[in-house]
Amino acid sequence: MKTHSDFQIRPAHVEDVPIILELIRDLATYERAPHEVSATEEQLVNVLFGARPAAEVLLAFEGKSPVGFAVFFHNFSTWLGRPGLYLEDLFVKPENRGKGYGRALLVELAKIARERGCGRMEWAVLDWNESAIKFYRSLGAKPMDEWTVFRLTRHGIGSLAETNQVDQEQEQD
Repeated sequence: MKTHSDFQIRPAHVEDVPIILELIRDLATYERAPHEVSATEEQLVNVLFGARPAAEVLLAFEGKSPVGFAVFFHNFSTWLGRPGLYLEDLFVKPENRGKGYGRALLVELAKIARERGCGRMEWAVLDWNESAIKFYRSLGAKPMDEWTVFRLTRHGIGSLAETNQVDQEQEQD
């Protein structure tokens, strides 16, 4: 647990799920997509605190008020032969920005990555979020301009899973 003055960062617990969902909704609103959040408290309990947790969450508080969070999980680098830490979401409420809370969350993540032997930390940022891009660069992070992120949504996953592998490979040749 990290504290200074009335600011604190700590790992989330199952009883924090309502706070996590609130912060997810706040992030979606900030990213101009509040209608895209379909997560429920029940889903978050299962996926974050069930038998096979898919991600971990750090919560940031100012006093007793939640002001931000970081959602992360491990990926793997075949070239490094080491796990990596992937930051899915970093969010500090707009009214609490400029106080060093985002940096403090990233410092805490860097400590976790170092303790766990991670070879790198990675995350994505929206192209229009100039303030975040400037912030990440100030920390020494480098954009991976030569990489393009691809995504299959739930529908796309289902469609791909139903195809015949051999037929699709021949179409690509």
